[in-house]
Amino acid sequence: MTHTLPISKAREEFAELVENAKKRLDEYIITVNGSPAAAIISAAEYESWKETEEILADKELMKAIKQGDKDIEEGKVHDWEDVKKELKLDVQS
Repeated sequence: MTHTLPISKAREEFAELVENAKKRLDEYIITVNGSPAAAIISAAEYESWKETEEILADKELMKAIKQGDKDIEEGKVHDWEDVKKELKLDVQS
């Protein structure tokens, strides 16, 4: 859940905000003079966001993802069981 609070209140409750961000995945928008200035999110959410940003910035990877989506839409897919047989894999699914 996202909460908005002024910096004065964030200072008073900082430890609790960090704990809630970590354990409950709460998000906080901190305002200064009524305008958004910063955010508090969990480290896990931040890492996920950074990874997504890196993927979106990789043009070749994005091209491959879009091609994969197109292939799926066009039915150009292979059944996993058939792939395992073709590759002679003995993998439990």
